[in-house]
Amino acid sequence: MVDQMRRSSRSVCSNLAEAWRKRRYKAAFVAKLSDAESEACETQVWIELALRCGYIEKNLSDELGRCYDRIIGQLVTMIGDAEKWLIK
Repeated sequence: MVDQMRRSSRSVCSNLAEAWRKRRYKAAFVAKLSDAESEACETQVWIELALRCGYIEKNLSDELGRCYDRIIGQLVTMIGDAEKWLIK
């Protein structure tokens, strides 16, 4: 579980970095942002499972959940307004 959580959380950052470098191409930019969003959602699932298995406390789970909600919200905003972020 730790390994999967580590991979998905790191993947959020790496996909965002890749998206940022692809800002010349809207489809590629949006695809990488979408990948980052998916990985963030996967990380939330691992956090929930860690809580249910008793590996982390509820307050930590709640805090991490809020952080990932903000990350996902920003990614959704960027996807919805991709033109704003593109290099023209």
